[in-house]
Amino acid sequence: MTLREDSVGVEDLVLLEPLEEESMLKNLQLRYENREIYTYIGNVLISVNPYQQLPIYGPELIAKYQECTFYELKPHIYALANMAYQSLTSRDRDQCILITGESGAGKTEASKLVMSYVAAVCGKGEQVNLVKEQLLQSNPVLEAFGNAKTIRNDNSSRFGKYMDIEFDFKGSPLGGVITNYLLEKSRVVKQLKGERNFHIFYQLLAGADAQLLKALKLERDTGGYAYLNREVSRVDGMDDASNFQSVQSAMTVIGFSEKEIRWVLEVTALVLKLGNVELSDEFQANGISASGISDGRGVQEIGEMMGLDSKELERALCSRTMATAKEKVVTALNVVQAQYARDALAKNIYSRLFNWIVNRINESIKVGTGEMKKVMGVLDIYGFEILEDNSFEQFVINYCNEKLQQVFIELTLKEEQEEYKNEGIPWKKVDYFDNGIICNLIEHNQRGILAMLDEECLRPGVVSDTTFLAKLNQLFSKHDYYESKVTQNAQRQYDHTMGLSCFRICHYAGKVTYNVNGFIDKNNDLLFRDLSQAMWKAKHPLLRSLFPEGDPKQASHKRPPTAGAQFKSSVAVLMKNLYAKNPNYIRCIKPNEHQKRGQFSWELVATQTRYLGLLENVRVRRAGYAFRQRYRPFLERYRLLSRSTWPRWNGGDREGVEKILGELTTCTSEEITFGKTKIFIKSPNTLFFLEEQRRLRIQQLATLIQKIYRGWRCRTHYQQMRKSQILISSWFRGTKQKQRYGKMKASALLIQAFVRGWKARKDYRKYFRSGAALTLSSFIYKSLAQKFLLGLKNNLPSTSVLDKKWPEAPYKCFTTANRELQLLHHQWKCKKFRDQLSPKQAELLREKLCASELFKGKKAAYPPSVPIPFHGDYVGLRGNPKLQKLASGEEGPVLMAETVRKVNRGNGKTSSRTLLLTKGHVILTDSKKSQAKTVIGLESVAGVSVTSFKDGLFGLHLSEISSVGSKGDFLLVSEHVVELLTKMYRAVLDTTQKQLPVTVAEQFSLRFKEGNVTVKVIQGPAGNASGKLSCKKKGSHGLEVTV
Repeated sequence: MTLREDSVGVEDLVLLEPLEEESMLKNLQLRYENREIYTYIGNVLISVNPYQQLPIYGPELIAKYQECTFYELKPHIYALANMAYQSLTSRDRDQCILITGESGAGKTEASKLVMSYVAAVCGKGEQVNLVKEQLLQSNPVLEAFGNAKTIRNDNSSRFGKYMDIEFDFKGSPLGGVITNYLLEKSRVVKQLKGERNFHIFYQLLAGADAQLLKALKLERDTGGYAYLNREVSRVDGMDDASNFQSVQSAMTVIGFSEKEIRWVLEVTALVLKLGNVELSDEFQANGISASGISDGRGVQEIGEMMGLDSKELERALCSRTMATAKEKVVTALNVVQAQYARDALAKNIYSRLFNWIVNRINESIKVGTGEMKKVMGVLDIYGFEILEDNSFEQFVINYCNEKLQQVFIELTLKEEQEEYKNEGIPWKKVDYFDNGIICNLIEHNQRGILAMLDEECLRPGVVSDTTFLAKLNQLFSKHDYYESKVTQNAQRQYDHTMGLSCFRICHYAGKVTYNVNGFIDKNNDLLFRDLSQAMWKAKHPLLRSLFPEGDPKQASHKRPPTAGAQFKSSVAVLMKNLYAKNPNYIRCIKPNEHQKRGQFSWELVATQTRYLGLLENVRVRRAGYAFRQRYRPFLERYRLLSRSTWPRWNGGDREGVEKILGELTTCTSEEITFGKTKIFIKSPNTLFFLEEQRRLRIQQLATLIQKIYRGWRCRTHYQQMRKSQILISSWFRGTKQKQRYGKMKASALLIQAFVRGWKARKDYRKYFRSGAALTLSSFIYKSLAQKFLLGLKNNLPSTSVLDKKWPEAPYKCFTTANRELQLLHHQWKCKKFRDQLSPKQAELLREKLCASELFKGKKAAYPPSVPIPFHGDYVGLRGNPKLQKLASGEEGPVLMAETVRKVNRGNGKTSSRTLLLTKGHVILTDSKKSQAKTVIGLESVAGVSVTSFKDGLFGLHLSEISSVGSKGDFLLVSEHVVELLTKMYRAVLDTTQKQLPVTVAEQFSLRFKEGNVTVKVIQGPAGNASGKLSCKKKGSHGLEVTV
């Protein structure tokens, strides 16, 4: 036993302080919430069902626990299985692993894990692997026929199982024997709400193919069978069809032949078919109530499938033959009796089929009688049960648990006593609750409850559950552990929870009230002889073999043993097996009723700990010494507490332990006892004190180690830095010297070269012409220039003025000349292009150039006007004699003629006007009458204002001194504003030799007769794509134009 630093809570409840139910539950809850589902009580393992897959199983962990002792690693089912297997192989002691707990606590999974561990660690080989596979594959077969969904568990074992796995002297499995206890056969005909029948029925209907179902005369719908709960046909997370294939495969591995598998499925189908046999009321000729088959089709199908005479089966279901010494009397059964007979037959067929399957598995895995063998037993049996309505089944289950508790206490005390004796420590008697008196109350051969039940079943006359209860009340009226309504009344006690048909037994786990209704029938478990004989007459080999008592040659009038007597003898054999083996215990606990992960129900777990007697187990283990350990591991763990044993101890293990404990003043002789091989400590507080001292000592040693390590690390670091500095310095100085030497060498070579060159030139100057170098360089340069110019001649670009390509200079010395040549070539192309133009085209280009200078990048209407030639005449001047006459009166030709809109100064409305631009005047005429309205001399034009938008709005500013200007400026709108203003700009320049000011702005001022008006131009939605503009007066001095 050891304490580990990374443990959650207390891993072994023997060391729990204080030892109370509340502290034990808190410890279990703490470990469960940290996903630690296993806890020890000495060598007893507590397992709390996690309801989820945890990463704590598999080959790696199996190998890990195989190499360690029981207390070295965390509590685990592998540790217990390994201890049992090692004790079996090393000490040659037969082992038994007892797994108990409520339904849904994980008993079946625990037994699987034990078997998988044993299969993984035992020997290898073809025959050994076959035996292991057969043992493992027995589980799915037994689960299919013996497990069912209950309210508490989706895969609840409805029978008790004890498997003896037999090994050879090397520890390799040879085979095994399975014993089953008390199958819940009543489930075959009736299930509680929310529960299912045995899995095999649903697996057969879901997984069998259509051909097999047809041969078995079954339908796939589970709702068509009276024995199956129609409300619950499926279980979440369970694939019945896939499980059916697994069961068939497992039966094949075990050794079932195809014919035997078919027989088993046919008998299973027979049970389902029996449930659908409907019985109806009939009356005999004498008026006595009888029964009959409502629909003979079901009986006929059973007869065809089983080789039965359907009339013979109908007679056996609806009547009963009573044999006397002289004659046989046939009595008709009423409907209730016939239904009881039908259900009894179905239960007996299924129960006997289950027993046959167990025996057939045993035949396949049995070991030869002559072989030497060791045995490991695994007991997976129901835990203590207290239900709202406890009947005969709960009575025998709780009786079995009483016997198991008795075995546990006796064997635990025996084990403690043997250990004390081996260690030479005096044994003191331990006070504990001996439940032998409760076991005797139930199983006594003459005066036990089971004996009284058998006696009542065999007694002639009127027998009922009430007479049985009366006999118990009379016999146990003064028994300390028996209560009933009668005994309470005699003692003047009142208990409203006790019914008139109930009795109560004070079990070790608590008081349980049993209802005697049904005790007599369930104990008798009678099957009418007519039904046994009818089944024996069947031609079906398996069904015939299940009812050997139906053979007339073997007919016996002796009453078969009762269910209680059979169970009592089975328990006696089980107890004998357990006493002959070394026991190992796994106590399974269900944390909540809803099968949900992470939930821990305090009340439910507390109830189970009482049923399992865990607190009593801890008290028995701590009756003498709470902690014991061999000297060597104890010395290794605690030797650091003494300066004598730390850091090195050369003496014996016991002397070292005595040295350690002798220096600790709190460890008195009353708390510590030295055995031959082990140290014994009475109180957990002493152990906790040792652990606390060890923890503090580890901190001190850790600090010391850290100090020494840090000093060593700093010294090492300093030495490394010093070595590195010396190395870097040496390399740096060497590099600097190398560089200096290299420079000096290069300089010396350069000086030598110059000196040698100077000497050579001095010596050989007479052989060369003066100025040869300049001549050569001039020649080379001219050659390169000639080559460059000739190449440029051959690669000149096209004569198009738009082509800006030019070859690159081949040498940098020609870059400037190349750039000048490119510029000259471009100017030549432009002059050549201009020489080809007519005067009209040249004038047009001059106008376009002027427009570019005025409006490029300033007005949005300029880019669209570039590709459009300026026409000048947009009103058809040649076709309008009046306008021609009007214009002829002025100087020079008409430069521009178009229709514009004049914005009224008063209300902002527009009116159409014809604008004529000549070399000296701007004429505005009425568009309809072609009469001159206004004639403006170009010398009177002071400037023009336009916007940056695409509109044609412009303001014409006039000088105040002119006759026209006294009336004010003009606000006009032109569709060719760029062309108009360009021509006006050139005309003003030609006439006045002055540039016309052109202002581009969204806001400008106009001088009207009434005063100055500020014109603000804004852009309408989407740029006013319609081209219309609107004017609004903004007071007396404002005008807002939307374009």
